[in-house]
Amino acid sequence: MNSPVSNLLQQLIQFEKKTSQPVYIQIAQQIINAIQRGYLSKGTALPGTRVLSQKLKIHRNTVVAVYDELASQGWVEIIPNKGTFILVPEQATAPIKATAHQIDQVYQYPKTTGFPFQTSFNLASTLQTTKAEYSINDGNPDLTLHPVHEFSRWYSAAMKRKSLISKWNQTTAVSYSKFETQLCNYLNATRGFHIKPKNLISTRSTEMSLYIVSQLLIKPKDVILVGHLSNYASNMIFQQAGADIKTIPVDENGLDVDYIRTHFIKGSIRFIYICAHRHYPTTVTLSAERRLKLLELAKTYKFAIIEDDYDYDFQYNGSAMLPMASADGNGVVVYLGKLGQSLFPSFQTGFVVAPESLISEAKNYLQLLDKQGDMIQEQILAELIHEGEIYRLLKKNIVTYKERRDCLCEHLTTYFKNIITWEKPSGGLAIWLRFNNKISLVKLAEASEKLNLFLPKTILYQDKDTCAIRFGFGQLNEEELETAIKTLKTAYDIVGPASGTT
Repeated sequence: MNSPVSNLLQQLIQFEKKTSQPVYIQIAQQIINAIQRGYLSKGTALPGTRVLSQKLKIHRNTVVAVYDELASQGWVEIIPNKGTFILVPEQATAPIKATAHQIDQVYQYPKTTGFPFQTSFNLASTLQTTKAEYSINDGNPDLTLHPVHEFSRWYSAAMKRKSLISKWNQTTAVSYSKFETQLCNYLNATRGFHIKPKNLISTRSTEMSLYIVSQLLIKPKDVILVGHLSNYASNMIFQQAGADIKTIPVDENGLDVDYIRTHFIKGSIRFIYICAHRHYPTTVTLSAERRLKLLELAKTYKFAIIEDDYDYDFQYNGSAMLPMASADGNGVVVYLGKLGQSLFPSFQTGFVVAPESLISEAKNYLQLLDKQGDMIQEQILAELIHEGEIYRLLKKNIVTYKERRDCLCEHLTTYFKNIITWEKPSGGLAIWLRFNNKISLVKLAEASEKLNLFLPKTILYQDKDTCAIRFGFGQLNEEELETAIKTLKTAYDIVGPASGTT
């Protein structure tokens, strides 16, 4: 009755009858935990069901269920008329969390490593959370516009393709995939390129694209140039790679190319990062004259141009200006873009367009980071491009986003006339709002959140020359936009210009 094993189980096992997890599962998990920790060795006889039920003060049928559960997982062998014995199956090595506090206290996973490693301030997360009902971002698409029913149909059709299995098991060298061919066709038609699949690589996101390119181009202390106000996420990638970041003035015509010529010498620049179509965060477009100057300067000074065209597809007025890469005859431009922004985020993809020599090396890096890829995603995107669905969805959403842009500008005129200055953007999903009188944007964000409107720190830009917000409008419908602007005005009245800056 008082065997060492039964006493041990009585000490280790604790359970709660009011939780959603059945008692027999709780007990079974803790016995497995005891086996894994070496308290119960192979061949050990467990107490009889009557004995253990008395020890734990539970019904005997519950103990029977515990032993049946252990047997079904291969942890014990039940021999009629002899007893239940520990097996310790060879494959059952994964730790299983037990609910007993006593057994958890025997061993706790360490909080810190027993060896040194390099931490990175540059990669510290900028993610903020809030309980506010309304939230402003820096220009993301509206998830509610994504075609849920069509998506289910496309996914189901792709999963039924027999060719997927053969692709997953494929080990021999093959020609370029259907997706790569279709993506080339799409980019050639929409962006004025003349590329082939050998000039292209597809990645999970623009951030992954930029990371791979940075690993190929940047050596410690290399000088790279960005706009005076630029993308914080991109800068984090550059800093992590060891780059020395220098800023270039940006005006109403985009990046000041003449500044580069007068302040830097040949051979001193590794590359320049630019959003020529719509500068991040100000949304201004690099003029045609400056584009030509920059291409010529890159050729003369022997530096690369990384052209991040993050929202090329969202164009409302007229035709979008073609990317700089479409006019690059000297192989100086590395073009980054996105595809599928009218689909679910998991089916959006990034891509890099560059000379074949760079793409070949980039594919080697991609093999390390994402060898498997996502063949279902590629299958769906290839078919959506071929059938014209990508183009149709994009045009449909552009009508909605244009209406939201116009709605936002109307409300800004109503509530912030003579307070905020802005230019109606010709495209994109964000607007650059500049306060005429400086205020504390931190205090404005705090006041707004108390009123149920969240302004994350990543959209606030404030220094001695700047007091502005990159206000993303794509994710809010017209009613929500009006509520957001009204709330922002109330918060502004609370903070006011007299509160100063931080």
